[in-house]
Amino acid sequence: MDDLDLIDRKIIAELMRDATLPVAQIADRVGLSQTPCWKRIQKLEANGILTGRVALADPNRLGFGLTVFVGIEAPDHSTEWRENFENVTTNIPEIMEVYRMAGEMDYLLRVAIPDIRSFDGLYKRLTDAVPIKNVTSHFAMERMKFTTAYPVNTRDR
Repeated sequence: MDDLDLIDRKIIAELMRDATLPVAQIADRVGLSQTPCWKRIQKLEANGILTGRVALADPNRLGFGLTVFVGIEAPDHSTEWRENFENVTTNIPEIMEVYRMAGEMDYLLRVAIPDIRSFDGLYKRLTDAVPIKNVTSHFAMERMKFTTAYPVNTRDR
């Protein structure tokens, strides 16, 4: 972890819980006045520790009721293939996350999509655009836990 003191970690934790909090409220919760708190927030952003502020939306209410985790086995591990795969997956907006993995699969994708028919279309677009040795899809039945807040230590100095 970067050289973050307890107050920085508390600020980060508050913002990860709710990025809409006014600076005055954050400052009060972490034991600072507004100006030093705002300066710390700006420094955390400038140093790339805080990378953005977003609104979280309910995927079901937006029509993305199906979550699919897709394991990809690459046919080769060349730079050319990786760059092509990255370009293709970056340009398919339903692919929310892509991880390069160690173990049985080479890549793991999280896909948010309306339904099975839409997933089939995405599958065809992906496999038509880039050679893939094997695709394994896992359909989520229920999201039991979800958070975007990392468990930052806000107790110990």
